[in-house]
Amino acid sequence: MGRRPHPRSQQGQKSPFPRLYGRHAVFAALDNPERSFRKLHVTHASAKTIVIPPGLTVQYGDDHDLGRLVPADAPHQGFVLEVDPLEPAWLGDILAEAQTDNDRRPILVLDQVTDPHNVGAIMRSALAFGARALVTQDRHSPSETGALARAASGALEHLPWCRVVNLARALDEIGEAGFWRIGLDGTADTDLETALGIARPALVMGAEGEGLRALTIERCDQLAKLPISAAMESLNVSNAAAIALYAAARRPA
Repeated sequence: MGRRPHPRSQQGQKSPFPRLYGRHAVFAALDNPERSFRKLHVTHASAKTIVIPPGLTVQYGDDHDLGRLVPADAPHQGFVLEVDPLEPAWLGDILAEAQTDNDRRPILVLDQVTDPHNVGAIMRSALAFGARALVTQDRHSPSETGALARAASGALEHLPWCRVVNLARALDEIGEAGFWRIGLDGTADTDLETALGIARPALVMGAEGEGLRALTIERCDQLAKLPISAAMESLNVSNAAAIALYAAARRPA
């Protein structure tokens, strides 16, 4: 799969490379053959619970030492792993792969969802419900950080993440590849279950409050809504994504 590097820094003590923290995120990264490691920071106690790959530089410290490497109050659990960023998946590869199989796994497209905790949680749901890939616009999405990786609980290492320059153009390509592009919008007349039908869907979701941009809506084949109570105006985008992905996964084969 073609990929390209995308280095960025994160909060905590400054580093040009992402620092992943917490047991799930670090263990998943260490198990990922496509991940390159730079340095592992551990306490002496946590080091006893992990198999350290040969050749990996290890720095020992106490909880306070590790806490200085990550955002304030981040639950590092005795593990901080400095890594090279993963190379984003190429959308063309994802679409080409979709032409060779007969399943209806969805692609999930996020329009300006910028909170790393939301994107991480969405990744977790996307992997759990069998999504084919996540697509975001590079300029309007979070970078790979420890906060995102922790929220993803390992999904960052497994779910293909396509970071595109132009989201409208990417939606054009997705439509040309035979995906039915469904924009999630609370004002739509059609519910999501009806819109899904038997199509191979691309679920398109916007940021909370702002929703989908006009140019994104123009690229959607259909708008649909989740059947939530009128007593609640909307859901958190990560919760809405989980429900939409579940709805796509539960359709009869």
